[in-house]
Amino acid sequence: MTGTPETHYTRSVDGVNLAYQLSGDGPHELVFVPAPIPIDLLSDDPGFLRLRRRLETFSYAVWFDARGMGASEGDPRASLVGDVSDADLLAVLDAVGFERPALAGADPGMGQIHFSATHPERVSALILVNSYAHYVRENDYPWGVPPEAIDKFVATVKDGWGTSAAVNFVAPSRSADEQFRAWYARAGRFGGSPSQFADIVRAGFEADLRGLLPSISCPTLVLHRENNPYIRLGAGQYLAEHIPDAHLVVLPGDDHLFFAGDIDALADEIEEFLTGVRSGTEGDVLGMTVLFTDIVASTEHQARVGPRTWSQLTDHHDAMVRSALARHRGHEVKTTGDGFLATFEASGRAIRCANEIVAGARNISLELRAGIHTGEVEIRGEDIAGLAVTIARRTCDLARAGEVLVTRTVTDHVVGSGIRFEDQGERELRGVPGNWQLFSVNNVDTGP
Repeated sequence: MTGTPETHYTRSVDGVNLAYQLSGDGPHELVFVPAPIPIDLLSDDPGFLRLRRRLETFSYAVWFDARGMGASEGDPRASLVGDVSDADLLAVLDAVGFERPALAGADPGMGQIHFSATHPERVSALILVNSYAHYVRENDYPWGVPPEAIDKFVATVKDGWGTSAAVNFVAPSRSADEQFRAWYARAGRFGGSPSQFADIVRAGFEADLRGLLPSISCPTLVLHRENNPYIRLGAGQYLAEHIPDAHLVVLPGDDHLFFAGDIDALADEIEEFLTGVRSGTEGDVLGMTVLFTDIVASTEHQARVGPRTWSQLTDHHDAMVRSALARHRGHEVKTTGDGFLATFEASGRAIRCANEIVAGARNISLELRAGIHTGEVEIRGEDIAGLAVTIARRTCDLARAGEVLVTRTVTDHVVGSGIRFEDQGERELRGVPGNWQLFSVNNVDTGP
């Protein structure tokens, strides 16, 4: 999987440091403010990675933490919309050399709306995802929170911030994913304090940019999920009706979080809006190194030690594997009952990680085996598929206890790395055409 881009800093006019990242090498300049999730944590989520990879095929994108959010300094309540927000965005544009990028904003998107209206010479296009210009109900505006319910709503947000409670509301399609729920809660805690975020929600709902909408002159795309329970579709329709010549696309689904739900549909619309064409999901087939691990004779071991001890052992095992993946920049795709499926950008890191995992298992009285293959993988939401995945799985099945077994493709990728192998001959891999030459890892240096 694509790793986390390097985080850089620039200073706004008042000296506040703003954090940003750059990704992609496409021809279209794009700026995305993904609040409230910190940019340094976004790349830990496979849904966001999928979206970022799609955008990278046609854009050169800047992702930055708004003032006071994530790694950026300052008071977030001072920069939701207005002169401070505009100054911060100008500082980032100047730092990366963007003259007239497309601006993309997801809830609330108000900073992008304000900037597009007040600095039209610096904006080529505007993309608003699940956004609004105002979100308190009025006689002529039936969308949003009733005025008498604002205090209660904000209190609920504050009480639930830093937990996974909001996932059911903002990302229903991922509500059963416990790993995502834990990540979302952690991302919230790193993004800001409960009081800060509650204040931002209140300020965003109560702000009113409806008067600016007619003055936006750049091409505008409004994307809104049809059954979004947090920011109702009517708020998006209002944007499209009052921004001159804006194009509204109602996306299926009920996720509010922009990188949950049907990410490909979102990316398709953005790509067509900026480029005039759709490339489909071809960008979701990537070359990567696939690692499978497996606990040897797990059923027999469980019967021998009993369920309580086995549960403790597997807890230690899971923590040990995840720690090794983090050290070697691997991405956990999923657990497989008695093992893990993970991916790496580099074959050498996958081998070193597998070797460390196998050795670490012995320290907790478990025997593991591992299989590694490098090839093209199809990204399917949070999962991966394709022949390369099957080959890695079958290679793992043939490994002995304590062995890291790899294909010839992997050895070819690490020539000169200091990693040595022992030829295990050609083997048949069930369900895979032809014979495959396999090698066991017998010496690993201490490289990166």
